[in-house]
Amino acid sequence: MLSIGIVGLPNVGKSTLFNALTKSGVQAANYPFCTIEPNVGIVTVPDKRLDKLVELEKSAEKIPAAIKFVDIAGLVAGASKGEGLGNKFLSHIREVDAIAQVVRFFGDPNVVHTSGAVNPLEDIQTIETELILADLETVESRYQKVAKSPDKESVRLKGILEKVRKQLDEGRPARELALTNEEGGTIKDLQLLTSKPIIYVANVDSSGDLNGELRDRYPWVEIAAGKGANLDEFVQKSFAILGLISFLTAGPKESRAWPIKEGSTAPQAAGKIHTDFERGFIKAEVVSYDDFVSTGGWAGAKTAGKMRLEGKSYVVRDGDVVLFKFNV
Repeated sequence: MLSIGIVGLPNVGKSTLFNALTKSGVQAANYPFCTIEPNVGIVTVPDKRLDKLVELEKSAEKIPAAIKFVDIAGLVAGASKGEGLGNKFLSHIREVDAIAQVVRFFGDPNVVHTSGAVNPLEDIQTIETELILADLETVESRYQKVAKSPDKESVRLKGILEKVRKQLDEGRPARELALTNEEGGTIKDLQLLTSKPIIYVANVDSSGDLNGELRDRYPWVEIAAGKGANLDEFVQKSFAILGLISFLTAGPKESRAWPIKEGSTAPQAAGKIHTDFERGFIKAEVVSYDDFVSTGGWAGAKTAGKMRLEGKSYVVRDGDVVLFKFNV
């Protein structure tokens, strides 16, 4: 299961958001480093399509897709050099698949701000700088290992590392660097922190706190963590930045959303249900969600000619309602 790391400076509302998402009651206190070891929770992804499938197929159970959220300790300036929880914080980020950075917009004077004043842009830049510095150390360490090697693969790797190092030296995250698929695959092993997809979470007092300049510059979702407001949108956007879509299955036993990487083929999608489905894949019966609903379910879709038979090369689309045929 893919995971989203909830990060930010101390006291910006990370644990409050995590508690609201998971209903877990994780400690959320008004002092830095309240969270030391990361807390982990599984959160279902809201999907209204499932309600309609349950109705049409009279399903006994509804099972939405789910993703993992990890509440990571607050970062401070100097973390890349060991300040605060430094290396531990960075190692926890390295283990997640994407980042949700909580940025404080609320002005509660009773909640301490580590720098003394609420400044969202400065907070963003503080964390981005620390992640860039940590990545520079990683890139430099790898570069030194291949620097003197004359073989073809080392020369190729040095060229890619030099490109990444230049990007980081200019204060820009690795995710914004244009790389070929081959280059991207090569640096994936480095687990660079700034290459991970990111979404920024504006923890606000009320809607409208997020100004136009910040909204245009970064991918945002607005929440009020203490009130539990707008959490569904946050979960859905987190699901999307992980590069996930859902295909659907529907029947009397259950209607279910299955998360898969966008671009997955029919056999790969089948493997999410069971490895035997992928190994013995024959074909997939596929109906788009809209056609499934408009024709009244499986029986109506077949009668109306809306069901397609797809083979091994078919790339599954978000909202496809699928029945796999296999033989092992």
